[in-house]
Amino acid sequence: MDRRHFSKLLATGTAVAALGTGTAYATPRAKGNVVLVHGAYADGSCWAKVIPILQAAGVTVTSVQNPLTSLDDDVAATKRALDRQSGPTVLVGHSYGGSVITQAGDHPLVSELVYLSARAPAEGEDYAALAGRFPTPPANAGLVFTNGFGGLTEQAFLTDFANGVPTKDARVLYAVQGRIAQTLFAGRTTTAAWRTKPSRYLVTTADRTTAPELQRFVAKRMNAVTSELPTGHLSFVVRPDAVAKLILQAL
Repeated sequence: MDRRHFSKLLATGTAVAALGTGTAYATPRAKGNVVLVHGAYADGSCWAKVIPILQAAGVTVTSVQNPLTSLDDDVAATKRALDRQSGPTVLVGHSYGGSVITQAGDHPLVSELVYLSARAPAEGEDYAALAGRFPTPPANAGLVFTNGFGGLTEQAFLTDFANGVPTKDARVLYAVQGRIAQTLFAGRTTTAAWRTKPSRYLVTTADRTTAPELQRFVAKRMNAVTSELPTGHLSFVVRPDAVAKLILQAL
């Protein structure tokens, strides 16, 4: 398959799914900046398999360390990372990180938004109410709070959040799991950057943390260039090559 044909497939939302078959493609060369924003139950190290692929393609990569104490705090951390960029930047958010990039994406250096199995709220939207219209994912039952902060039980993390990830890798991710403030998901965005910035959305069809039906709904509402990958929630761990290529296309 030549590069032009690959680009056409990705634009129509079929190329990433095709990559899920294990077919290998050469990494395209690109220059630019990418800022990666992790979600709940994670930290910045979760991008460890994607970062080297992007760097090998000539991209300057920054992984944000969200404090997960409030939406405002996480947006501030992301904007500090954006302030350090040297030019146009692709802003990538996973899961809850989609709320963060939806708010922070109005930064003048952001050229495009990439959502991975991510929240994509409208301005002032009660996202929990929206999610309640779709099937409840199994991971929800494993969320436990103590003294105002919480995380997923080991069973829920390994079985639902990291389904499809090799057990050895999943246990490492569990060890660095970010603890979230009990009020974190109550935060509401005041802007929706996807209304004015080009957006891409990757739906993960075997997801047990965010319902694929919800993912497809927000992707369509955003009018995002949409692709699907047959993985669980952590696509960038299971198929870092496919996720990196999607990000490179945004550059």
